Amino acid sequence: MTRFRYYWEDFPAGRVFEHGPRTIAHDEIVDFARQWDPQRYHVDPVAAKETPYGGLIASGWHSGCMLMRMMCDAYLNESSCIGAPGIEDWRMALPVRAGDALRYRASVLESRASASRPERGIVRWRWELLNQRDEIPVTMIGTQFFLRRPTA
Repeated sequence: MTRFRYYWEDFPAGRVFEHGPRTIAHDEIVDFARQWDPQRYHVDPVAAKETPYGGLIASGWHSGCMLMRMMCDAYLNESSCIGAPGIEDWRMALPVRAGDALRYRASVLESRASASRPERGIVRWRWELLNQRDEIPVTMIGTQFFLRRPTA
């Protein structure tokens, strides 16, 4: 049986995980956007200057993907996570720009045992991307399912 570093019992309300920073490069922003979100303020630095952003910004979808990667590196890939029913709330309050040094913070909002599946637990989170100025460009609220720690 696979043993994990983190099981549901390791995620009590109030626990915080952090990861990063990771500096975002201009080419990463453009490459992602060309494939997945080719709007002018994501792919064309000249045209982006004419937008309310005043320059090139990362796609919100790209920011979400960066958050997901940092989540995997912070705890998820070493956990007993078996899925997630979705994201309740996703806020993109500030643009992410080339040169930003992003870090990830995950805070457990609540944690409870599953009433219908005793081998599982349910964790509700606040996930955040923070930049080098401690501003929070991206916030998500979501839930994940984890297996409970096996007994002997």
